[in-house]
Amino acid sequence: MKILSFAMFCRVLTIASLSGVLASIATTAQAAQDATCNRECLRGVMTQYLNAMVAHNPVTLPVAAGVRFTEDTVEMKLGEGLWKDASKVGAYRQEVIDVKEGISGAHVVVEANGSPVLLAVRLKVVGGKITEVETQATRNKEQGMLYNPDGLMALHQGMNDTPATHVSRAEMIRVASIYPSGMKAGSFVVADVPFAADAYRFENGQMMAGKGCNFRPPSCEDIKGPTFKPPTKMNYRVLAVDEELGLVWLRMNLGDRGEANQTTDLIAFEMFKVHDGKFHGVEAFLRMDPAGKASGWDDKYPPQIPK
Repeated sequence: MKILSFAMFCRVLTIASLSGVLASIATTAQAAQDATCNRECLRGVMTQYLNAMVAHNPVTLPVAAGVRFTEDTVEMKLGEGLWKDASKVGAYRQEVIDVKEGISGAHVVVEANGSPVLLAVRLKVVGGKITEVETQATRNKEQGMLYNPDGLMALHQGMNDTPATHVSRAEMIRVASIYPSGMKAGSFVVADVPFAADAYRFENGQMMAGKGCNFRPPSCEDIKGPTFKPPTKMNYRVLAVDEELGLVWLRMNLGDRGEANQTTDLIAFEMFKVHDGKFHGVEAFLRMDPAGKASGWDDKYPPQIPK
């Protein structure tokens, strides 16, 4: 058995220690790189995405190898789908920024073939590169059931005000999940969904509930009271949590609404303004998809069933 000299032993120990230090530095550097995409960075990535889309030029985007892209639940190559005919990004762009998870989300109006398209976009950013792109595009009333682009000329200030107080991420998600429970029950009263006095709901640009609602007045002004036919099958998934603005973004499949020979499911990308334990605003982009179709992301993000 060869015995190391004291000097050799110290050298080996130094090399081992140095290797450990270098590994630790590399790990720290990678963590710092992954954490560099703050709010402005994530907002900038969304701008890059939208500009590249209307320029029909996906190669300008900072994408990771194997980036995954879906439009209306269908997986495709980045540059296909709406990318082929989108021509302009409109003024309306409601954002939800999840710094913790590296998610840049938006409801945005774009123009394609001369007509407005209501586009929901979720970008996952890791190490400064886009790894996931999930989109839904509603081009007309037939696809969306409701379709009022004229109601999407300006952002609603309430969605973008910073709440005076903040609660934990977990609490925001807990409150937001009560909404799908109300949908499942067919009654926000039964589920005791906590709406604030100023709460409102927009769907595809149409004000559907809240003070000043003229869709079906006066009953639509009461966001909590009306009952509706509950779906017999539905699920939801948390897309992002904007802890700074108090926004929770869900994808809800409102599924089987108990209709005979149903051929479509109603899919909602829905943003909730949640603070003080209550809902203050609900803004959704809706689309009708073939019944029973998975989101295209269920393998990675299994949907939840409302309680």
